[in-house]
Amino acid sequence: MNTRKINGLHMEKMLRNGLANLCLYEKELNSLNVFPVADGDTGTNMRITLESSLRAAKSTASMGAYLRSLTDAMLYGARGNSGVILSQIFRGIFAALSRCGGVNVIEMRNALISGYKTAYSAVVRPVEGTILTVSREGIEYIKSQIDRNTTFEELLNLYIVEMRRSLARTPEILPQLKEADVVDSGAMGYIVIVEGMLRYLNGDVLTDSVPEEAHRTNTQFTADVSLFNENTVFASGYCVEFILQLMCGKQYSRNFNINRFINDLQDYGGSIVAVQNGKRVKVHIHTFKPARVLSLAQEFGEFVTCKVENMQLQHNSLIKEKPAPARKRTEFAVISVADSERMRIVLHDLGSAYVIMGGAKMSVSVQDFVEAIKTVNADNVVILPNNGNLVGAARQAKELYKDSSVTVLDTHTIPQGYSALAMDIVDEKDCNVRIRQMKMGMNGVETLSVTTAGKDYHSEDVSCSAGMQIAVSDGKLLCAGDEAETVFCDGLKLIPDVDEMETCIVFRGEGKGEELEEKLEKRIAGLFPMLEVSFVDGGSTLYKWTAAIS
Repeated sequence: MNTRKINGLHMEKMLRNGLANLCLYEKELNSLNVFPVADGDTGTNMRITLESSLRAAKSTASMGAYLRSLTDAMLYGARGNSGVILSQIFRGIFAALSRCGGVNVIEMRNALISGYKTAYSAVVRPVEGTILTVSREGIEYIKSQIDRNTTFEELLNLYIVEMRRSLARTPEILPQLKEADVVDSGAMGYIVIVEGMLRYLNGDVLTDSVPEEAHRTNTQFTADVSLFNENTVFASGYCVEFILQLMCGKQYSRNFNINRFINDLQDYGGSIVAVQNGKRVKVHIHTFKPARVLSLAQEFGEFVTCKVENMQLQHNSLIKEKPAPARKRTEFAVISVADSERMRIVLHDLGSAYVIMGGAKMSVSVQDFVEAIKTVNADNVVILPNNGNLVGAARQAKELYKDSSVTVLDTHTIPQGYSALAMDIVDEKDCNVRIRQMKMGMNGVETLSVTTAGKDYHSEDVSCSAGMQIAVSDGKLLCAGDEAETVFCDGLKLIPDVDEMETCIVFRGEGKGEELEEKLEKRIAGLFPMLEVSFVDGGSTLYKWTAAIS
């Protein structure tokens, strides 16, 4: 066929074919999902998002009118991060075609550009290597090839080819994908939908071939609740989604601003997508504090829908259902422990092959270390416990595991582990040299941490009351006060030989923003002009500020 123009009725049939194609790939897409947390439901979320919106949309020949009803339904029916982003792509397409009855190829090209731009603007911290990248590169790389002589079949074919090329590059952009040897699941889901749309134009109608079970809109991932108990390490948090109706009552604030709301949400979690449509707001967030997120939202209105899911339970169920593929045997690998999701990413990016979530608030068992050693599958393994209470478990795991040469470096803090990884020479062939370098990095750093005192404490040198801010180094309380930044600077003065040190890497805790970071940097510079200061987003919920000083 040589389709030159389409209307709302054509678009509806194309999308229904796209849904049918998506249903055929649903399980495969679920198995690919690894980012940001392996919750195993990308295919299902995208399918339910599109299916529910197609059911609610009103059939009409007007493209603008049809897309208006479709995108409104898609926004409120969007499930998961992938579903919300999909809804934003179509929202952008609608924005470009809102006044169109019929649409030509040039208009559709421009609408696809509007689609990815709208999706990017809706995501608080866009991550490349995902559906965002693929939808952007797919149209940007071909837009100059589209003219009024191009057919819709040619446009979609070129679009799919470039998106497939972009999809193949996603593992090179996201280390999590490369490590799991998969491509991005949300991006592949979007491509599958567009492929179904093209198949309809080519006369390949799939609707009647969709398995009956795929039409069950409420199909959800079912987790095994027995895999979550009092000993579970809760490292994944909750997936929270809701539609908020902004209200006019006296008990509600009328000062709702979507940008300020997003900034406030960032204090409580990540993977945020927040979109306002009139007097309703659609929100998706991954958080350890769902009650605080919901309380913040209720300052402005009430929930039309609300969902809170335990991602750790989902994660544990998926691991049981589908064990991770075995890695190829390597010569050298590092295992480290992180106390936050943000620090997990930091340590992974520094070269840790496996990062266990644990620390002061999350215990790590001997078995956790043993399983990590098995997983990295290396001849030589170095463990960085990064917490004094975990060193014993790491050593015991070393004694139990005989198939690798295991070295435990006694890193008692995150900064020690960070410095050890920073000193590693990854290109060095001699494993002993690498271990010596890591030991040098670990031993050459002093740690300073600021946290809140949990109880009253009195000694000859310093006293504090519960709730005060305290500075701690090497297990010793250095000073106390009312303000974290002042306590940090006072503690820094008490670090032995600090005047002779050259670098200070400060890890920012949860809730500490860039404004405070700038003020703290100026205060440190005023005290120690020769000390080179840099900041890393550590994301700790326990420590307000933590520093590696060397």
